[in-house]
Amino acid sequence: MEETENLFRQNDSQPVGKIRFDVPGRIGRLIIAPSLPEFFTRYPHMMLEMGASDRNVSLAEEGIDCALRVGKLTDSSLVARKLGFLKFINAAAPAYIALHGQPATPSNLPRHLAVNYASPTTGRVESWEWPENDSYRSAVLRGRITVNNAEAYIACCLAGLGMIQIPRYDVQKHLESGDLIEVMPAYRPRPLPVQLLYPHRKHLSRPLQTFIAWAEPLLREKLMLDAPDSDSEKC
Repeated sequence: MEETENLFRQNDSQPVGKIRFDVPGRIGRLIIAPSLPEFFTRYPHMMLEMGASDRNVSLAEEGIDCALRVGKLTDSSLVARKLGFLKFINAAAPAYIALHGQPATPSNLPRHLAVNYASPTTGRVESWEWPENDSYRSAVLRGRITVNNAEAYIACCLAGLGMIQIPRYDVQKHLESGDLIEVMPAYRPRPLPVQLLYPHRKHLSRPLQTFIAWAEPLLREKLMLDAPDSDSEKC
């Protein structure tokens, strides 16, 4: 019914419909939610349903129209529109540095503690990563605490419980205030690709086209992404 109505509104600037989308939790809270008043002012007949968590949802099984993903993709039934590459840094709190000092190179890492992050989807603890020669090495560091969401990950770092590897946008305000300090800036982990995913179809609904056109520049700006290699591809 929404698609039929939109067919007769092609000359109208106001699309009608509801979009269900899913984004990582902190992107939803820090970037999408504060920008929604502007979206609804521009598109007053649109409705949105936002999922914001750190787990990977199934678009087909859960009826999601589009989703934002960071990292390598595995679902070959979706189309991925590349937005860019997300920059990561190594960070620690002044309280941690006061007790343990700062690692200067990866050779110092065995003497340090990390806040470990376990994937909410697989339960696997993520490795700490650093560049070496022309590639990257990784290892799981010692840690006293393991968490499975970004909010707890940052909170534990702020409490001085260990170092973290985190997207810069996630902790930019903490860096500016001095609550967190970047460590080993010459040994940052590799940037990760950021993609907007949607089902593979020849015709995207007008509401979905509208939402994607609004979300793309917002995400590129707020996430401080490097430029992508190409526009989109089957993933």
